[in-house]
Amino acid sequence: MGRKFAILGGDMRSAVLSDLLKADGNEVMLFGFDKLGQYREEDRSLEDVIADAQFVIGPLPFSDTNEKIDTPFYTGEILVEDVLELLNKSQLFMGGKINDNIIDKAIDKKIKMADYFAREEMQVLNAIPTAEGAIQIAMEEMRITLHGSNAMVLGYGRIGKALSKALYGIGANVYAAARNYGDLAWIRNNNYTSVNISTLQSDISKMDVIFNTIPQMILNGELLNYIDKNCVIIDLASKPGGVDKSSAEKLKLNTISASGLPGKVAPITAAKVKKDTIYNIIEELEV
Repeated sequence: MGRKFAILGGDMRSAVLSDLLKADGNEVMLFGFDKLGQYREEDRSLEDVIADAQFVIGPLPFSDTNEKIDTPFYTGEILVEDVLELLNKSQLFMGGKINDNIIDKAIDKKIKMADYFAREEMQVLNAIPTAEGAIQIAMEEMRITLHGSNAMVLGYGRIGKALSKALYGIGANVYAAARNYGDLAWIRNNNYTSVNISTLQSDISKMDVIFNTIPQMILNGELLNYIDKNCVIIDLASKPGGVDKSSAEKLKLNTISASGLPGKVAPITAAKVKKDTIYNIIEELEV
């Protein structure tokens, strides 16, 4: 017998997730998709949708404001407080990038909660569509080919590794920047040029494209002055990102904010990763 899921808001990943869960024999109820005709549910209240579910799935990111759930395909709004009030202790609530303040409130209400984006398998597999999407943007924005270009990747975490590998495969001259000496050693071991984050100034002027994956201010006003006017800067980091956008605008640099790429460029793949991660959580908790 299938499980009962409720999906609240989110982008195309959440919509496609509903199809995948149904295909596995689960019962799925949606709320927060009235702008998507094929995913528009019958007129059911948020209370009814949550009450009938064993598992309630929120979006990724869960909330930018900590007050409202992310609902790009909904004409109304879903308040975090309303959801927490409607959940009961027997249900499992899951979301992505849930703020600590919301987690604390859930704990106070004795609500079972899990952040699927905190899972290693989710982040590793999510890095692949992110890297592919970033390369797609670069190809569309650059005036030269990636092959033979100087491409810098700021940060050598999961996305940085996937992106560096893909760029190297295309034939770009890959410069990967990190702080950790272990990461710098792995960068050299993979035949990329290693760059210490503290000495970016010496190499950054040679770049044709720069990809930032670090969620803190890296490309500040001072560093931006050294970047070539034809260089494309793609910021993949979560808000507020790692680029001083005001300074970049004044310098007329081509800067693109591109967070949340998996849901935009590969929603089916991203939804499959999300589904598998959710199943893993349920299995581990033996719910």
